[in-house]
Amino acid sequence: RLVESGGGLVQPGGSLRLSCVVSGYTLDYYVVGWFRQAPGKDREGISCISSSSGTTDYASSVKGRFANSRDNAEKTAYLDMTNLTPEDTAVYYCAAGVPPIGDIQEWCVMSASEYQYWGQGTQVTVSS
Repeated sequence: RLVESGGGLVQPGGSLRLSCVVSGYTLDYYVVGWFRQAPGKDREGISCISSSSGTTDYASSVKGRFANSRDNAEKTAYLDMTNLTPEDTAVYYCAAGVPPIGDIQEWCVMSASEYQYWGQGTQVTVSS
């Protein structure tokens, strides 16, 4: 089970930190992805971090503004979001996926179909 938290209402230019806590299993060997879905739009993959934290990737829409990290011992992943704009308004989801056997530590993709476990989402609203 994954549970996101940290969403809320923030003014343009503001920052938020989203957390994703895993319960029921270890996070060590899973890739973690972050996705968002704005009203009327498809779900968008915005970030991923490999199980070792050695590989990260970001969608062009958030690159340079968002940063992800993880603490496997705490079974928690984070998404730090800065310089937020109204276009970032969406429900944000974290997800965990099982990497392929040959690339457990560095595999990192932002395709929703590669993730087996999903949180319930947390709303982020950027508005003045």
